[in-house]
Parts: sequence; C-alpha cells; structure tokens
Amino acid sequence: MKTILGVLLCCIGTVIFAQQKISGFIWDEQNFNVNNVLVINMSDNTRVYSDAFGKFIIEAGLGDEIRFVKEGFYRTQIHVSEENFKTNTNIFLKRSEILIPEVKIEYKPTGDIKKDTKYLDDSKKVASLKSSMESYMKSPMTEVVPKSTIPKSFGGHDFSAGQVNVLGILAGAIGLVNKATKPKITKANFYETQNFIQRVKNEVDLNFLKKYGMDEEQIDKFLAHAETVKMLSKRYRKDFKVGAISYELQAVFAEYKKTNKLSD
Repeated sequence: MKTILGVLLCCIGTVIFAQQKISGFIWDEQNFNVNNVLVINMSDNTRVYSDAFGKFIIEAGLGDEIRFVKEGFYRTQIHVSEENFKTNTNIFLKRSEILIPEVKIEYKPTGDIKKDTKYLDDSKKVASLKSSMESYMKSPMTEVVPKSTIPKSFGGHDFSAGQVNVLGILAGAIGLVNKATKPKITKANFYETQNFIQRVKNEVDLNFLKKYGMDEEQIDKFLAHAETVKMLSKRYRKDFKVGAISYELQAVFAEYKKTNKLSD
C-alpha cells in the first residue's frame, strides 16, 4: 500500500512539475524590447514567440534548456533554475555583425591640383540640383500670407455684449451630455493593451511608416513606443477613433524618426 501511494505521489509531483511555466522579457543591446523571437524548450520541443513588448511565457521544468532564436541576432540559451519560476527572466540578445562590402576607389590622386579638382568637384547633376535649390530659395513666396486683423481696442462697439448666448448654452449642455455618455477612461491591462495594438495594426493606415522602409518588427517597436508616450490604449480602446489615433501616431513619429535617424 505504501509503495502504491508513493508511486501515485511521484506521478502527481511529476505532472505538477511539468506544468510549471517561466516568463520574462527579451531585450536588445539598446534596451529595446525584441518581438517575434522564437523561444524553444529543447526538452520537449515546445515553441512560442515573444509578443510586441518582448514578453514570453513557456512551459518548462527544472534544468530544461530554453533557446532564444531570431534572425539578425546571436542565439542564446538558459538552463531553467528555481529562480526562473519565481521572478521574470530577462534575456538580452546581441545583434550579429553585418559585413559591409569593400568600397573600391577608382580614382587615385596625382598631386596635380588642377587635375585632381576635376574629380573632386560636384557632378553635373548635383551642381544642377544645387543651382535649382538656390533659385527656389531666392524666388518670391507663393504661399498665402495670413490677413492682418484690427485689434479689439480699435474696433466698433460689440452689440452682443451683455446678451445671453443661447446657442452657447445649448452647445455647453450638449457637451455635458456627450461627456456623461462617453465610456469611462481607465488604465488598460497587459492583454487589453495587446488587443488594442493589434486592432491599430488591422484598422489604422500605417503606410506612413512603411514608406520609411520599416518592417513588421520596427513597426511593432514604434507602436509600443507610442503606447508608452501617449497611453493610447487607455484613451481609445473603449472609444476607438481611427482618425484621432492616426493623428496621434503621426505626431509621435515626427519626433521618433529624428531620434532613430529614419529617412524616406
């Protein structure tokens, strides 16, 4: 009887142990989250991918080898310890080097200034472009200049002063009603944020990002940045306004492309 009970306890303990999970975040060398990383448990070949925020969750047992694989990065791995079950595990991936093809310089300076300067001067196309830009900068403005307005102190008498603005009162009342009927703004949890970002990718036109050559990983990284800066999921997940969200994203991207040196 004791033997059977011991076997049952061992089996139950094995099942419970096998069902344990580890979780954490994956980062690159610049402390940006890395999404779409393949996470493999080598003991049973379980596979998952990190989400848009670099978060991963995978079943594992004590001592299992977990590998982290993504194109453009060196592969890394860990062996699961008790500590991995207690706290989030931070994984840092190092980007692999990109070999730059050798640049061959065709012209070799001779030391003769008159001869060498012919090769150092701008090409005809570049010189033509500079000349066109200079002419444009010197040409008169074609934009419409804002009209001047007369200061109130020099204007005529305001006959509406002291009158009850009925339309203003009605507009204010309508605004209060609209405010009362709008959904309450609350902070989004992790899963609500994930669903909101996915909806943004499905419903908002992100071609202004793709024209800068941004791939899916870079777009996910930017959306996570915009969420951190503007808290978009908190403000729009219950009242999804495509136009307002698109405007907010483009405003954030105007600064983002400067710090990340993106050019179209």
